[in-house]
Amino acid sequence: MRILLTNDDGFYAPGLRALRKELQQIGTVTVVAPATEQSAAGHSVTLLTPLLVNEVLDDDGKPIGWAVEGRPADCVKLGLLELLREPPDLIVSGLNAGSNAGINVLYSGTVAAAIEGAFYGHTAIACSLEYEKKIYDFPTAARHARRVVEQILANKPAKGSLFNVNIPVLENGPIKGVKVLPQNVTRYTEKFDRRVNPRGRTYFWTGPDFECPYPHPDTDVPALAEQYITVTPLKFDLTDHDKLASMQGWVWNNADL
Repeated sequence: MRILLTNDDGFYAPGLRALRKELQQIGTVTVVAPATEQSAAGHSVTLLTPLLVNEVLDDDGKPIGWAVEGRPADCVKLGLLELLREPPDLIVSGLNAGSNAGINVLYSGTVAAAIEGAFYGHTAIACSLEYEKKIYDFPTAARHARRVVEQILANKPAKGSLFNVNIPVLENGPIKGVKVLPQNVTRYTEKFDRRVNPRGRTYFWTGPDFECPYPHPDTDVPALAEQYITVTPLKFDLTDHDKLASMQGWVWNNADL
């Protein structure tokens, strides 16, 4: 099996390194990932500057993949269209430092990279690890992620299938199991730290704490808090089909346009 591995934390992130080691048990892994951290880059792509690419070798001089000075979605595009000699059987994005559950799916560069892979008709899986107090056990989380990936593949998903996997805080206790759940769509609470620079200009830092005030039951956010790995199938058609059906019955007066 040929696996394209990417992320948004950067080519040298420990989460990617741990997941690469685990995925090598099930296939040949080629990394195409951002050269620097691109957290919360969403599905942005680079248009106005060149995408510089550097091939990276391991300690034995064997190729690992390519570090790209671009966004996660750029990496997948370049990997599929320019860098890989053969198309991958699977695209995995992660292992992200921090969960990408709930509405964070919309901001996540990790998920965006997986979405880009699904655009091109490949099975794509985003994997993330929730944390507290900046404590990450990436090797253990990567083992959990690999086992979930294997189980997804065992069910032979259709080409272009897209999955979002989140692993709970490992320090809070053993994993209770896996739950397939929808994403929670509650807006998170956010805060900005207001400051004034030495020249008297006001600026803001985005606060580090994001909390979900209404974690609806039977969604990914509360299940993570209960020590379950969550798996959510995603799609990238943002059309509101229910509203579309009702709007098609509207009468449009072209004279008012």
